[in-house]
Amino acid sequence: MQKTLIKIGPRHLIGFCLALSAFELLTYMASDLIMPAMLSVTADLHADVRHVPHAFNLYLLGGVCLQWLMGPLSDHWGRRPMLLIGCAVFGIACAATFITHNIEVFNLLRLIQGAGLGFVVAVSYPALQEVFCEADAVRLMALLGNVALLSPLLGPLLGSLLLEWLSWRELFLALGFAAAAVWLGLYAFMPETVGVVRLDGQQQVQVRFSLRQTGQRYLALLGNRQFVWACLALGLMSLPLIAWIGVAPLLLIQLLGMTPLEYGLWQIPIFSAVIAGNLILDRLLITHSLPQVIRLGQWPFCLGLLGLIGCALLWKGLVPVVASLTFYAVGLGISNAALYRLALFCTDDSKGLVSAMVGMISIAVMGIGGSLVAVLGGGTHLGFFALLSAFGGLMCLPFLHGFLQDRHNDCISPQ
Repeated sequence: MQKTLIKIGPRHLIGFCLALSAFELLTYMASDLIMPAMLSVTADLHADVRHVPHAFNLYLLGGVCLQWLMGPLSDHWGRRPMLLIGCAVFGIACAATFITHNIEVFNLLRLIQGAGLGFVVAVSYPALQEVFCEADAVRLMALLGNVALLSPLLGPLLGSLLLEWLSWRELFLALGFAAAAVWLGLYAFMPETVGVVRLDGQQQVQVRFSLRQTGQRYLALLGNRQFVWACLALGLMSLPLIAWIGVAPLLLIQLLGMTPLEYGLWQIPIFSAVIAGNLILDRLLITHSLPQVIRLGQWPFCLGLLGLIGCALLWKGLVPVVASLTFYAVGLGISNAALYRLALFCTDDSKGLVSAMVGMISIAVMGIGGSLVAVLGGGTHLGFFALLSAFGGLMCLPFLHGFLQDRHNDCISPQ
């Protein structure tokens, strides 16, 4: 690490990073831990199995619903109180799932739980960017990505094992208690970054909340072509992975007849590959700029998606599909954190509002895209999934190319 941009002690710095990592991990665990039990959920609540991918996509869309408000409010009230509120709401919604008895209430609670993901994106990520300088912030974003990836990597396995002793209701109750512990960690260690002068002399100024001005600022961001292209690219880049998480229980457990434990084991190569990509990113940052890192990551990214198309056209089985997804995941791990940083700082507006807009656009793209993959048959046939998710992922390329080209032209244009 080089240096922090807000002067806080090493103990609080470590505690802040650990609490932030734990909250992000929980917001993903609330989805992935329960995925092996989703068929049991639908059976227990007398619901159709189509709710399996829908519940996951509702969780993603829940992360979008309030981000437009979370970001600006954190610019006004501060990051710390907003994140504490978000953690409390998330924990209460998880605990409330314990007593639900119909699929409609279950889906509504999934939507509310997804708001926790929105607080991570719109509140905690800007705080992280404001505490650390650029290179360290990108490294920590990649590290947080690795922590978050422990959820889809270990969540299905852990969920399968816990279901031997606990019901799906008790799993949600346990998540609620874990959220309470994380809330205490955030209360003890999270610094306030709004209105604090940083070591480089800059300051994230407190922005008074106004609904009309907030709308005008969002419209201004939508008029920023570079920003919109980066957000669309972020969402489409992650779409194949999100689609896989949503339909994998149907493909592997219902269609191929696997046990929940076998389903969990098949997640390991894909999510391990994203972690490997993040580790490669850490090494590339020493000698490469962020745009160069993104371009290098596109090689395994595109090769993996082209492999998925080949699997679909040749009607290949599960092993080639997972191998192609693994290649793609390495490229995603290399590119994602770098592109997020460039998107966040391609505008001078306050980072709470900007991060909220990044999250709203990218998560909406992932949620809507994942729903389309499911509706068009991605959960009924492995070949359909491979073809649909590959085309969705490749759609990011024109947006990514346009963003990087515009950014390059801005850098070389005369002042």
